[in-house]
Amino acid sequence: MRDATKTLIAEFLGTFALTFIGAGAVCTSASGGGAGLLGVAIAHGTVLAVMISALGHISGGHFNPAVTLGLLTAQRFDSRKALPYIAAQLAGAVLAAYLLTLALPEEVWRQAQLGSAQVSQGISVVQATTLEAILTFFLVIAVFGTAVDPKGSWQIVGGFGIGTVLIFDILVGGPWTGAAMNPARAFGPALVSGTWANHVVYWVGPILGGVLAGALYGVFLGGRR
Repeated sequence: MRDATKTLIAEFLGTFALTFIGAGAVCTSASGGGAGLLGVAIAHGTVLAVMISALGHISGGHFNPAVTLGLLTAQRFDSRKALPYIAAQLAGAVLAAYLLTLALPEEVWRQAQLGSAQVSQGISVVQATTLEAILTFFLVIAVFGTAVDPKGSWQIVGGFGIGTVLIFDILVGGPWTGAAMNPARAFGPALVSGTWANHVVYWVGPILGGVLAGALYGVFLGGRR
């Protein structure tokens, strides 16, 4: 029981940090500070890299329901732990979003809709879902290759390899969908700010991408345990 609690706390903290720093960077950028899209991408990538490096040995460093479901698809994760993990991730994201409303000036976070992921008017919901799925696919493949596969490079570059994916994914997808790649990261700010437009994109796309990555790696690339 104690170990189970530790893993859930780690998932809560990791997702909290990703959401607080990631959404906070979006708010800062929207207010005229930061370094625009590149700054937002670096903020997301580095916080994920650091938190995986700090907490990955405790919980595996999922911090994302799409990662949890991808590992479950590949039979690399205990199905009994999946719902508690996802609940901890969602709770961490919601608390992070709420605390951002206390830490930042109201006009700043309201202007940025609390860093909520949003679909650009230039693309359709189907296009946005497809983009989120592909970007998340890259992320989850990186998780398998660096942190899950025993032949991978966890001890050397695990967290920073995964974090780097967020940087290049956000540089491509950020202007179109916000490049959430994470239902929890999308859910927390959406719930607290009430920004629900096209929110289904941020569940269907990342989960589809994560499950496809898990199926591919589990069957063809890494093999099941």
